[in-house]
Amino acid sequence: MMMNTHTEMSPRAAWLLILAASAILMITMGARLTTGLFLSPLNTATGLGVASISFALAIGQFMWGASQPVFGAIADKYGPARVIVLGALLLAGGLAATPFVSSEWGLLLTMGVLSAAGAGAGSFSILIGATAQRLPPARRPFASGFINAGGSFGQFVFSPLMQFLIAGPGWIIAMFTMAATTLLTIPLAWLMRGRKATQPTVAAAGAAPVVGIGLTQQLREALRDRSYLCLHAGFFTCGFHIAFLVTHLPGEVALCGLPVGVAGTALGLIGLFNIAGSLSAGALSTRYRMKNLLALMYFSRALIIAVYLMAPKTAWTFYILAAALGFTWLATVPPTAGLVGKLFGTRYLATLFGLTLLSHQIGGFFGAWLGGLSFVRFGDYSWMWYADIALALAAALVNLPIREAPVVRAGAPLAKA
Repeated sequence: MMMNTHTEMSPRAAWLLILAASAILMITMGARLTTGLFLSPLNTATGLGVASISFALAIGQFMWGASQPVFGAIADKYGPARVIVLGALLLAGGLAATPFVSSEWGLLLTMGVLSAAGAGAGSFSILIGATAQRLPPARRPFASGFINAGGSFGQFVFSPLMQFLIAGPGWIIAMFTMAATTLLTIPLAWLMRGRKATQPTVAAAGAAPVVGIGLTQQLREALRDRSYLCLHAGFFTCGFHIAFLVTHLPGEVALCGLPVGVAGTALGLIGLFNIAGSLSAGALSTRYRMKNLLALMYFSRALIIAVYLMAPKTAWTFYILAAALGFTWLATVPPTAGLVGKLFGTRYLATLFGLTLLSHQIGGFFGAWLGGLSFVRFGDYSWMWYADIALALAAALVNLPIREAPVVRAGAPLAKA
């Protein structure tokens, strides 16, 4: 017999939960997605070179992803609020310490480890996992899209703000300002202390059975599932693409002889247009197959980049590129999280989705690092753009075989897809 034992939240409580998660992601993603603006000032201040600084930022991309399944597992056991507070302290500390380091090892510690891990503790897997465990199934896709839009809004707000501060008072003031802002996530974490919905004792319709399964067994089953592995492969490309752009778009703008303000505006436009893209992805995920939405988004990226390479390199070209890419930028998150929840249920969603974000950020490591190496070796980013197109096409294809149905263990009742 199928039962639904989710404790119904009041509309007010549900909105407070969603808004708190969205605001936290706005701040942590605003900090993460503006790091590329500091590459040139850091190079000028430290003399470490583009390749060395790119490597430190690439380590940060990896650490942001690697920390999420770890913090996700802690949040699944002890609740998200403590994890978010710890993340705020790490993120603020890493950012505030960066102006005081002058070596590659120091930069690896502050930007590559501390601030990146702190941002990971207040990122997608923890926030989407926490809300999914507290909301009924019908509200989860919208909530994921809304929370994701918060991260995009952070990019829209903080990219031009950081560029303004870097050009005016200087990059150190900009870094301190960002560090202080991240501490605002601490009071917001209090709103994430709400109780989880009661876990079902038998399989709910449309959800994977969760009776009597521990985290270790769940991980074993997930890592043997072809659909889950396909999600990892597609998300790898997404991370490669995003990390390359947030790290090296300012360098691409400079190579084209355009003012530095163009990069800050373009990054802000990416965030602005992804607000619409994230909300659209969340809404469309309730009506269409999520794997098809992902395939379409990845294919569109390959097409957009191909058009950019053929276009004249003016400020408006970058603004149009930013708007077009922005619509799918992080809009991959709601359908990816939705598919993980559909395959395995929400009990360990923070952990399982966190692992897909690890794959995302392994791609991010290569996107940020190889971008720096490409610039040093060839003097531009041409080969990175070609690689981006090839990977986007591969990601579109790898999402098509994904099965959109709950994973059923031996001896468990079959849940409807």
